[in-house]
Amino acid sequence: MNSKLLPLSALLLLTLFILIPPPDIYLFYSETPTKLHNYKHTQIADSTPCQDTLYPDLCVSTVASFPENRRKTLPEIISATINVTMAEIRESASNCSSLRRKLARKLDPLDLRALDDCLELFSDSITELRKVLSDLSASNSSATEYYDDLLTLLSGGMTNQATCLDGFAFSKNNTRKLIEGRVRRISKHFSNCLAMAKKLKKREAKKKKKTFPRTLLQHEFPEYGGIRQGFPTWLGRKDRTLLQTAAANQTQADLVVAQDGSGNFSTINDALNAAPNRSTTRFVIYIKTGAYFEYIDVGSSKTMIMLLGDGIGKTLIKGNRSVVDGWTTFRSSTVAVVGNGFIAKGITFENYAGPDKHQAVALRSGADFSAFYQCSFVAYQDTLYVHSLRQFYRECDVYGTVDFIFGNAAVVLQNCSLYARKPNPNQQNIFTAQGREDPNQNTGISIHYGKVAASADLLPVLSQFRSYLGRPWKLYSRTVYMFAKMENVVDPAGWLRWDQNSSVSLLYYGEYQNRGPGSNTSARVTWPGYRVITNATEAALFAPENFIQASQWLPATGIPFNPNLTVS
Repeated sequence: MNSKLLPLSALLLLTLFILIPPPDIYLFYSETPTKLHNYKHTQIADSTPCQDTLYPDLCVSTVASFPENRRKTLPEIISATINVTMAEIRESASNCSSLRRKLARKLDPLDLRALDDCLELFSDSITELRKVLSDLSASNSSATEYYDDLLTLLSGGMTNQATCLDGFAFSKNNTRKLIEGRVRRISKHFSNCLAMAKKLKKREAKKKKKTFPRTLLQHEFPEYGGIRQGFPTWLGRKDRTLLQTAAANQTQADLVVAQDGSGNFSTINDALNAAPNRSTTRFVIYIKTGAYFEYIDVGSSKTMIMLLGDGIGKTLIKGNRSVVDGWTTFRSSTVAVVGNGFIAKGITFENYAGPDKHQAVALRSGADFSAFYQCSFVAYQDTLYVHSLRQFYRECDVYGTVDFIFGNAAVVLQNCSLYARKPNPNQQNIFTAQGREDPNQNTGISIHYGKVAASADLLPVLSQFRSYLGRPWKLYSRTVYMFAKMENVVDPAGWLRWDQNSSVSLLYYGEYQNRGPGSNTSARVTWPGYRVITNATEAALFAPENFIQASQWLPATGIPFNPNLTVS
């Protein structure tokens, strides 16, 4: 053998070892994307961004494709992953549009509406991810300043993907299979971004001066702004008093809706269409007494809208869409709200489709910083769809039967009354069905004070039906009741499985210092995920201040609220 070939052979072997690492070794490459096989999550170094992600293979392959990834900070790696996610969302949107166009004559209305749901939800996800990118690229502050916002927006984006697929639940075609793979991959990207974002340590708030989230987004996203004298700069003194004065004071409204012709418009939709887009100041639409049979959609461009009614049972917005009539649950809502900063007071939102029509939503909210004061929500199954982002309900009434408060928002219902109605024969009442699907989502339903009771139509036949505090719609379902008055409508077991095969180990269901005959926990379920909370520190995590950052935005609404864990 020629001795001159030996060094060359050794060099080739060394080169191959570098370019093709042995299994189970995790390396970042600065230039060439590398596909790693036989990956073992447990052997990732603690310092790597993919540590603790639920989908490490996808995380590793995605991060390995970034140029000079070893030099990137964690916010930069999250941002780069988000850019990949946005590109895949656009591809999925294009795919859905193509399917809708090519199969329009072959698909039934439900499939077409489900595809429309996906397109809307993809658009919302892109908007939310753009906000995340702006936060992560903040040049004059640490990205950790926006920690709560990052988790909220990423949680909402992940929820959007699940909602897209849920729209095909009653489909008789194979449409879902044509989009499911891509949508699930997007959802996994969101999950990985959430896990990485959890690594960012939350900066402690300054004691002397508080700042409103997302000040860097004021120009691009005017629904957010700074603080002046304890209130956002976009809210004037007149606006702050709106919720504390009689609705009849029309002079404080920008537009008036009245069926008798005494206002600017006779329909709510006409008034909403006349409202400015992306408003930087509160825009108030006063709706006079009457029943308005309309379907309302407060889109993402309609920010800072307030609907002001004459009171529960006086100003009513009514519809009757349902899944039985070919609507998706998402699209069945009488009123849908996506525009951030939405407020409603003194209005009844109703879906009167009836118990035979199954899912029929009265109100759906996917609006960040949305708040409802002295309103009522009336339907049967799936009454109140708390879809995503941060929401607050105060002194509201909610009526329903099956899963009648459901969704995956971070939501607090404070001093609200929840009424189980008379369901169909062989049905059970379930007050909540929370849809958290990832352990890193900051979502859940927190019922703070108020009461859990039977409505007037259920009381005479109360012994014929069972009513439960909740059941787990998704794997990591999370719901707590604190300081609530529970009447004897509540079944002693308290909680119900989704079905006989569903897991109850990863959920989080808690009860803390409730009272009344229905609050007795001695016969409650013994699931691993259920607990009677005895630690005030643990319970305080679900108070408005910690759970939805209440003091950062609720003072501006004028709605009274208790931010902390104190007896009302």
